[in-house]
Amino acid sequence: MMSLAPITMVASLVAATTAPIGAQTRVLNPEVAQYVKVNAPVVVITHARLVDGTGTPAMDDQTIVIRGDKIAAVGSSSRLTVPAGAQVIDASGKTVIPGIIGLHDHMYYGGMKFMGASYPRLFLSAGVTTIRTTGSVDAYQELNLKRKTDSMEIAGPTIVPTGPYLQGPGPGPAAMHPLSGPDDARRMVKYWADEGVTWFKAYTQVTRAELGAAIQEAHKDGIKVTAHLCSVGFREAVDLGIDQLEHGLLTDTEFYPDKQPDVCPVVADSVMFGNLDVESPDVQKTIHSMVQHHVGMTSTLDVFELGASSRVPADPRVLEALYPAASDQIAAYYASGKTASDSIARLKLHKAMQFERDFVKAGGLLGAGSDPCCVSAIAGYGDQRNYELLIEAGFLPEQAIQIMTSNGARILGFEKHVGTVKAGMDADLVVLDGDPVRKPADIRNVETVFRHGVGFDPAKLRESVKGLVGLR
Repeated sequence: MMSLAPITMVASLVAATTAPIGAQTRVLNPEVAQYVKVNAPVVVITHARLVDGTGTPAMDDQTIVIRGDKIAAVGSSSRLTVPAGAQVIDASGKTVIPGIIGLHDHMYYGGMKFMGASYPRLFLSAGVTTIRTTGSVDAYQELNLKRKTDSMEIAGPTIVPTGPYLQGPGPGPAAMHPLSGPDDARRMVKYWADEGVTWFKAYTQVTRAELGAAIQEAHKDGIKVTAHLCSVGFREAVDLGIDQLEHGLLTDTEFYPDKQPDVCPVVADSVMFGNLDVESPDVQKTIHSMVQHHVGMTSTLDVFELGASSRVPADPRVLEALYPAASDQIAAYYASGKTASDSIARLKLHKAMQFERDFVKAGGLLGAGSDPCCVSAIAGYGDQRNYELLIEAGFLPEQAIQIMTSNGARILGFEKHVGTVKAGMDADLVVLDGDPVRKPADIRNVETVFRHGVGFDPAKLRESVKGLVGLR
């Protein structure tokens, strides 16, 4: 007896595409509307190459039906019927991917100056539709920005704010509160959890006692903790119950000879990581400990690449976005060529890539973020560069998209809403001109960014922030 499942699936797809439109075009705030080029009750993207975020091979000639703020149907263009009255976008020669989810995407640049005006639009212009700020220097401003982007009062991604850094005493940025001990860590977590943050990030000088207390307090309210570590090793953090670890191998100091408890080593990391064997039992033990305890990791390869200036591709979009003085500095950086430390930086980057490959091979959950705080790593463009670097690291293009989309959604607990292109998900999509599977650099050719079913114009978003990054 033939199964009815395929017939049922076809019927549901046809119903999704032929039902009366009914809904009205959304009325948008003028501040948002100026950047919008698609706003219709039903939008149909036809004849697209689709990379759906699941890691499966790209599919050609696909049609995606958007009804309101949701994806109503996805399937072969030969099977789906375009409903009368829908706005149709012919995506022949183009690729659709899920909106990028940046797991380490700050709202500041340079000397931790808040970029609340430029960064939301710049992220969105590059196809980044969800970010976790992963270390805040102004949590109230981030919470306020979240409310504004959630309600589409301003153009920007969905924002997951973190609380202020959980930093121990000792050297570190002046914008961070130095914890005085475990009780102070608990107090800080409780206060900001009540204010509405859902993640915290511990930083380089935190002690094991402070980190453990923060994790325990956060978990009482279902809040999660990640960290950029130095004074504490990865395995120590795993044992304390941490949820996520940032940056990967090059922030794990547990392999330093004579590493002292709760002390961040002062020896140059190039001395350590230049000679570290990633395949050694000690390093592999850390990977398996993370996997066994379901601790995810965030890749930030674009920031590690900055140490090797000779291999960082010059990006004129970065120079356009930065304010003039910073633009001049970065232009000089692009022109600096090979430096004395270039070869060591290249070696370290290679080992960071190897660590990430081994982590995923062992079953680890890897997300990605750009750490857009410095030099040429700025909002959105750093996330795009990560895609190229993940492929260089040995991941297939579809795997790299998965790391940057559905894996990020799983880490945030958003996997039922975003991260993949399938019926029932929020319509957070990116239309790219070209094929990033065959030509990775095409990830930069963003033609339209859909957030909650509204299609934004990347060119207008980029134009609006020219010369602003580094100022506001």
